[in-house]
Order: sequence, then C-alpha cells, then structure tokens
Amino acid sequence: MGSTAEVEAPAGAPSSFDYKAILHQMVQRGASDLHIKVGRPPTLRINGELTPMELPAIRLEDVRHIAEQSMTARHMKEFAAVKECDYALGVPGIGRFRVNAYQQRGTIAYAFRVVPFQARTIEELNLPPIAEKIAMSPRGLVLVTGITGSGKSTALAAMIQHINLNRFANVITIEDPIEFVHRDINSHINQREVGNDTTNFAQALRRVLRQDPDVILVGEIRDLETLDTALQAADTGHLVFSTLHTTDATQTINRILSFYPPNQAGEVRFMLSSALNAIVSLRLVPKKDGTGRVPAAEVLINTQAVRDNIRDTEKSLNIPDLIREGTVQYGMQSFDQSLMHWYTKGEISYEAALNAATSPSEFALRVQGVAGASDTTWDAFTERGS
Repeated sequence: MGSTAEVEAPAGAPSSFDYKAILHQMVQRGASDLHIKVGRPPTLRINGELTPMELPAIRLEDVRHIAEQSMTARHMKEFAAVKECDYALGVPGIGRFRVNAYQQRGTIAYAFRVVPFQARTIEELNLPPIAEKIAMSPRGLVLVTGITGSGKSTALAAMIQHINLNRFANVITIEDPIEFVHRDINSHINQREVGNDTTNFAQALRRVLRQDPDVILVGEIRDLETLDTALQAADTGHLVFSTLHTTDATQTINRILSFYPPNQAGEVRFMLSSALNAIVSLRLVPKKDGTGRVPAAEVLINTQAVRDNIRDTEKSLNIPDLIREGTVQYGMQSFDQSLMHWYTKGEISYEAALNAATSPSEFALRVQGVAGASDTTWDAFTERGS
C-alpha cells in the first residue's frame, strides 16, 4: 500500500506497555525483524530464526497503544481505509525501523524491520566484488532479487553508497518507504517516498527523466507500467536499479516476460536483452558459528551470449549454462559456486550449504572432488579459503 514519510516517535502519554523498550531489545540482540500480534509475546527474527521474547502476551490495548504512538493522523486514516499501511519510524537513541501495520482477525498486527542509519559497503556485506563493477556501470537495468528478507534493499543501498563515494552523479530514488537515508558525498541524491513525495512508482517514473538523472532507483517493480518505464529509462542510457521477488536469474527473466501479453513476446525480449545490465540474486545462509548470515549470490551479466539467448523466441532460456561459461571472463557466478566459496572458507556448514544449494547432488559431488578435470570454472570458489 502507499507509504508515508518517516516520523519520529512522539513521547506520548505514560503507559504500562513500553514498545520502545521492545525495540531497544530488538536492536541490542541483533534481530532483523520484530512481529507483534495480540495473544502472542513479541517475536524476534534473529539470524533467520523466529524467537519469542520472554515477555507477556500482547493485549488489544497494547497494539492500540503502538498505533497511537507511532502513527500520524494520515497513517491512521490510511489504515482505517485499507486495513494496512507502511511507514518509517525513527526512535531517538534506539534506531530507525520500517513498519508494516496490518489487520488480522480483527486486530492490528505489526512487522518492524531494523534499518541501519548508514548504508554498509559492498565489501562489508560480503557481496561478490563484481557488484562494485556493476554499480559503476554507465547504463542499463540492474535487478537485485530474492525472497523477502534476503537482503535486497541492503544490497541496493550498498550499490548506491558505492556510486556516492566514487561518482559525481545525479541519483534519484523512488521508495516505499525510504529505508536507508543517503547523505550527499560526491553524488547528488534525491530520495522520493511514495505516498509522501509522489503518488506512486509509475507517476514518479514518468516524471523522473525530466529531472536529469544519471542513476534511478525504483524500490520494487510491482506492475507493468513501472516495469515498462524502467526498461525504457535503461534503454535510453540511464543506470536503473530495482528489485523483484524472484529466486534466481532465470525466474527473473521469465517473470519480466510474463508481465506482457504473449503477442508482444518478441518485442519485449528484444527490449529486455538491450536494456538489461545484470541480475544479482541473493540467499542468506546462517554462519557455522551462529554469529550471523552470509549472502550466497548468483550473478548474471548481460553478455552477447545472454542477449542472444533472451532474444531467441525459438529456444528456452539457458541461463545456468551461460553463467557457468561466463564465470572466468565476466565474473558471473552461480548460487552453488557462491556456497562453495563460503563452505571452503569455513564460514558455513556443509548441511547449510546443501540446504541452500540449487543442485544439492551436484554440490555434494563437488565437495567430494568428483568433477570433470577440464571444468575450471569452480577453481576460484574452492581456492579462496585454502
């Protein structure tokens, strides 16, 4: 639904329920998310696992108190109209949060997500080094994909931060809501929030080309109009970043094609093959020592071979093979190669790697050393940690 501007949590009237103390614990314990609903204690997501807090079950008056303390009048009006709303919340001395309030079984429930004050670098996030080169591309569509909570927004923020540190560019973001707040360093960054600074993604995108952008970030591609405008912007010489809730490069390309009617397949394939720059798909894998998670990343670069494959309506997509063929020359990598890197370094367990692998049986054979001697595409992923 439409989002709203970040609000600073007001002091409010005294109450026996202190949701700020819960948020404080959330940050202290390194949780990524907090779930609140009536009848259950507050529940944290720590390293991907849900962990109930040792607190009493939430009452109806507690969720109402959170609404009174964290929502503006506009939030309240939106929630009353559509039974859900997104907003950003700043709590002094504690942190910033992305909040989704929604109704379930007649009562309000909340999902809070921690948003760091400062975007981390590509290196700090342990993203593949090729992500820095992708961020510095002069043009094209860059899609960061993955399931909810896989680190898409964080990775995008790191790429924008890399541009900010290394380019003199005019960057315009369209977000719902704004999560990471970027300060101008070398680039000129304007952040527009849906619901506060613009009505919707599509409208903002229709106007953005008149704002002299070098780089455009669209928080998420949700509809055909947004996708169509993003492709056109990328095809006319702009660097465009966005996200999709898809699991890998093949599914991402198929999802894009599915937005359009079948009779436009040839035209859309040609446009996508020209506009696409790269697809980075993410899966977070728990570390062996239990201290956090590392990103397994599949990276597809739009080489000539990839373009030809996307354009050819007579053949099915053959993206996994093209990634494998482009590993050495172009810096592409599959999920399983990324997992092998982390496993070889001792960061993740064999069981965790196998669980996250695209092809568990092939991964198991690789670990056992059963592979073709002529296949050198895995060498870099097995030698980094040795």
